[in-house]
Amino acid sequence: QVQLVESGGGLVQAGGSLRLSCAASGIAFSMHTMNWYRQAPGKQREWVASITTEGNTNYADSVKARFTISRGNAKSTLYLEINSLKPEDTAVYYCHCFSGQYDYWGQGTQVTVSS
Repeated sequence: QVQLVESGGGLVQAGGSLRLSCAASGIAFSMHTMNWYRQAPGKQREWVASITTEGNTNYADSVKARFTISRGNAKSTLYLEINSLKPEDTAVYYCHCFSGQYDYWGQGTQVTVSS
């Protein structure tokens, strides 16, 4: 059974930083591209960042240079370092992977940025 469990969200002031984590189980973590998505209130879920099995990264233009995705294969954990937070970064952040023709999602972690 695949499980993705996010943590690390919270309430921060604009300009602050957070580090989100996603603990994965039930999959061969090191063999999967991993992704972060987010969903702001009243908006569709949007892709934020990806990291391949080789460690290559890609980012949405809106977060490039402020967000850093990384992975710890030994701990089967995905990370998202968020810096220079803006109020528009307020959203629920989700961990995601695609495995065996299925999409797997975590339950999400709330990030709220006050101005």
